[in-house]
Amino acid sequence: MTTFRLSARIASANLELLRGPLREHLGSNGRITLDGEELRVEAQLEGSSARELNRALLSALRRVEKRTRLRAEWTAEGVTERFFDYVPKGRSSA
Repeated sequence: MTTFRLSARIASANLELLRGPLREHLGSNGRITLDGEELRVEAQLEGSSARELNRALLSALRRVEKRTRLRAEWTAEGVTERFFDYVPKGRSSA
């Protein structure tokens, strides 16, 4: 298992509805703040890959509100992977 640092922006038709599932998914490792019309999320999660963690997070959010968009950066071991919803958008090394 690898520890990933998550930095994400979440947009949805009903942001307040997403706070509960987010807290449940992130546990005590996360910080959720309202930034305009988006939620900002900072957290640390353990998993086998950024892709799997991203997929699990977005799936949990979309079970509650289908019109949810996730822009996420997952960083571990000096490598950052970016996603828009389920789609990988790039990878960079520090």
